[in-house]
Amino acid sequence: MNKWLIPLAALSTLLASSAAPARQHSHARARVDNRPVMAVAEFKNDVNAHWWNSEVAHELSTMLSNELAATGDFRMVDRHKLDAVLREQDLANSGRVRRGSGPRTGNLTGAQYIVSGLVTAFQENSSNTGGGFSFRGIHLGGKHSEAYIAIDLQVVDAETGEVAYQRTVEGRSSGNGVNVGLYRGGFGGQLAHENNTPTGKAIRGALVEASNYLDCVMVRRDGCQGSYRDKDRRRRQSDRRAISLDG
Repeated sequence: MNKWLIPLAALSTLLASSAAPARQHSHARARVDNRPVMAVAEFKNDVNAHWWNSEVAHELSTMLSNELAATGDFRMVDRHKLDAVLREQDLANSGRVRRGSGPRTGNLTGAQYIVSGLVTAFQENSSNTGGGFSFRGIHLGGKHSEAYIAIDLQVVDAETGEVAYQRTVEGRSSGNGVNVGLYRGGFGGQLAHENNTPTGKAIRGALVEASNYLDCVMVRRDGCQGSYRDKDRRRRQSDRRAISLDG
């Protein structure tokens, strides 16, 4: 017998046995993806905001989808596919999946959860501080601006139609009148004129807060919920004080 036959056979067996688990592990990892599958519906508005229109409703839903995707903890469904199903089942107006109204939303879109947002509060205040100057589209100083936005966030189970998570998220921002006309980052589309303004920063802050909240309660679940309970308590206290003053 050739003296190399046994060692080569043994080596071949060893390589095959070591490669098989690696391939199996790789295939198993590719098959298993337990990240929640999310779809973000078109935003709604319940306030008189100068920047709101139907195009902004689409832009905000896209921005929140991008924020959720950026966490790496969610799989996102294309919003256009969701919009067609929502129109079919009248979810856009009812805010929930109607039982018996046709095929299940989850089956048609692949989404497990549908996120909706309703703008429920918006305030913008500016005050002159004196001074300031302008040069080639760049305005510095002269006023102080503040902006606040609140969004009622709701996550619906696409199969049962039940509300799985809900929360009011807020965004606040203030500025000293800096308005750089050559600024090119941030928003596009209908919100492009809010780049680098307190309103734009408040909107972005609320969307980031929404993304962080959903990542916390749906994926991380690492004790971060306590900070959101504290925020809710402070918000309710602030609302009560505002109601008392108005009354």
